[in-house]
Amino acid sequence: MSHHCHGESCEHDHEDLPGSGEQLLLYSRIDRDNVRCLNESEPGAGKTIIKPWNERFDNEKFVESDADEQLILFVPFTGHVKLRSICLRTDRGGAAPSSMKVFINRDDVDFDAAESYTPVQTWELVEGSDDVVEYATRITKFTSVRNITLFFPENFGEDTSILRFVGFKGEWTEIKRDPIITVYEANANPADHKVPGGENKMDHSIQ
Repeated sequence: MSHHCHGESCEHDHEDLPGSGEQLLLYSRIDRDNVRCLNESEPGAGKTIIKPWNERFDNEKFVESDADEQLILFVPFTGHVKLRSICLRTDRGGAAPSSMKVFINRDDVDFDAAESYTPVQTWELVEGSDDVVEYATRITKFTSVRNITLFFPENFGEDTSILRFVGFKGEWTEIKRDPIITVYEANANPADHKVPGGENKMDHSIQ
């Protein structure tokens, strides 16, 4: 039986066990309204592949690239994430992306930037699978992720690329916002309010 978490925190420990896919999935911690996809053939399709774990094999929702085989998917989180893995379900044929480059904590990655920036990590992707494939991160490089950009530069031979499911596993922590403290000056200090030319007025007394 899958164990679900409710509310902002869990009282039990999550075990990263085979088949425990839903337990570590960060679906509920994604700011889905602000997910965006570049070069999608249908506007808004990129958002639809961010699905709950139990919908990972749903073929009704998918994103296909438009002008060529490249896709960029930007995914912001609602807090800080220690990202352990990225889960992908692509296409069984040549439309499956063949590689993935990942950038974190940037919101300016377009296709020109993706070609010039150094990715945090690059993966060669599995060919010919209809299953969800989990790609582990170098965890030390993904300990405080606020947003992530996935760049798929090429595929296995088709003119366009297809993604059917994207998920993330890891640990989420709330962003603590520091309170704004305003300090008001309670009593004016004459030394802080000097009058031009009058710096020495208090240095002598009138006889």
